[in-house]
Amino acid sequence: MKKVLIVDDAAFMRLAIRKILEDNGFEVVGEAANGIEGIQKYKELEPDIVTMDITMPDMTGIDALKVIRSLNPNANVVMLSAMGQEVMVQEAIKYGAKSFIVKPIKEEHLVKTLSRIVNG
Repeated sequence: MKKVLIVDDAAFMRLAIRKILEDNGFEVVGEAANGIEGIQKYKELEPDIVTMDITMPDMTGIDALKVIRSLNPNANVVMLSAMGQEVMVQEAIKYGAKSFIVKPIKEEHLVKTLSRIVNG
């Protein structure tokens, strides 16, 4: 079972993502409410994949992505954001995000994207 870390400042969004993933055979090993917590949990839990919100307090998802990729250049991070802005997508991909999903999240799209990334 693939281990997932969910990083999002909205508790309801973490819960929704957790339900989708657990219903589809993923193991959610942790959650974090901001980029700083996300980095700590990444080091501690060593997940196979991270879902990362972009807009969060204390540290943005893009900044957390940079740190996680510096810790592990092979880290699988999928960015999630309500802002489907082209600049954000380009920046996330530039810093090593494996994919970018715009909220509201569609279950089938999230599952397919994560499955494709973790299964190569």
